[in-house]
Amino acid sequence: MAAVNADYINPFLLASTKVLKDMVMLDAKLGKPYLNNNLTFSADSLLIMLGVTGEMKGQVILCFRNDVALDLASKMCMMPLTEMSDLAQSAICELCNMILGNAATVFSTKGITIDITPPTTCQGDVSFSTDYAANICVPIIYENDKTIEINVSIKG
Repeated sequence: MAAVNADYINPFLLASTKVLKDMVMLDAKLGKPYLNNNLTFSADSLLIMLGVTGEMKGQVILCFRNDVALDLASKMCMMPLTEMSDLAQSAICELCNMILGNAATVFSTKGITIDITPPTTCQGDVSFSTDYAANICVPIIYENDKTIEINVSIKG
């Protein structure tokens, strides 16, 4: 398994905080990164999975507790959303598309071309393991206690 390279992770983190600031008016901070190659998600989680292709390959999984996803979707739609409806899921998928699109732009400024696949949504008790590339998870925290987990498993 390839070692984790900060140059592969940082564009996703930069893009995440920028998109949250620009699109949802949130100041987010980064939590402590950790390796997590056996991903287990609880029943109250919404996962958005996007593939990375091109000069780097792998996947990014963004994990939201349902209450955090609803909070972000409500802010994006500018109206309260109380259930994980198609509208709420669509808003969160679009947020994730924007994050990965911005990350692709950051990579392009470094001379690295990547493409992203359309998002796949998953809910409920699920687990994944990876041996393709090390998975690093970085919590992104806003409003003191609301957390988005960004899991990056890519290699160049």
